[in-house]
Formats: sequence, C-alpha cells, structure tokens
Amino acid sequence: MRLLYIVTKGAGDATLASVPLHIAANGSLEIGQEVSVVLAGDGTDLVIDDTAQHVEGVGVPPMRELLEKLREHQVPVYV
Repeated sequence: MRLLYIVTKGAGDATLASVPLHIAANGSLEIGQEVSVVLAGDGTDLVIDDTAQHVEGVGVPPMRELLEKLREHQVPVYV
C-alpha cells in the first residue's frame, strides 16, 4: 500500500505537526508500507534553518528523531 502523509502544522503546534510523521515513521514503515510526506502550509516552517531540531510534541517522539528515521528509509519529503 502507498500512503501520502500531509503535514500542515508547524512548530507553533508541535504535537499536531509530529503526529503524521510519527504514524508514517513508526507505523506505516514498520509494517512495510510505501510512504511519502508533504509539508504544506505551516508545515513548511519545519525546513527553515534548524526549526525541526527543536520541535517536541506531547506523546510523540521529537521531530528530529522522526525525520531521521524517514531519512534512513529514504522516504520522499515534498515541500
């Protein structure tokens, strides 16, 4: 199955920004699904400078860990 996760929240709402990435990295990838991610709207803020390195939502891994896992699995991230 191929899945596209869309992140529309940025650093201002760390938890909602992290949830799609958490599901992609620790859910879909773990069961072998093909994953892509789109950063849209406020989600584009996450690629400015090192913003994503400081984003930590409640109840989800830090954004830097999620992005690293996506990078390790060569998941395409579109902005």
